[in-house]
Amino acid sequence: MDDEKPVAEQAMETITTAVEATKDAAVTAAKKVRKAAKKVTKKAAPKKAAKKKAKKATKKSAKKAKKTAQKAAKKTAKKTAKKTAKKAAKKKKTRR
Repeated sequence: MDDEKPVAEQAMETITTAVEATKDAAVTAAKKVRKAAKKVTKKAAPKKAAKKKAKKATKKSAKKAKKTAQKAAKKTAKKTAKKTAKKAAKKKKTRR
């Protein structure tokens, strides 16, 4: 951590970085889930009705993956914020 930057700014940078990384991972995971679901759909559902069901399932699973990723992003951001705040508090105490 830089001593020149304010603690709040450092915390925000850390949180932003964590959120961006988690977001990227979530997008990648959602794409992989969607792709895998499409493969399964093609193999398992040759009929129109079955295809419709499979498409719905694909959308549903992709939606779930996205939600899970968003929750994970929020959780990571909160944890990072807490850790940063603790570190900042410790640093203040040791300086005195």
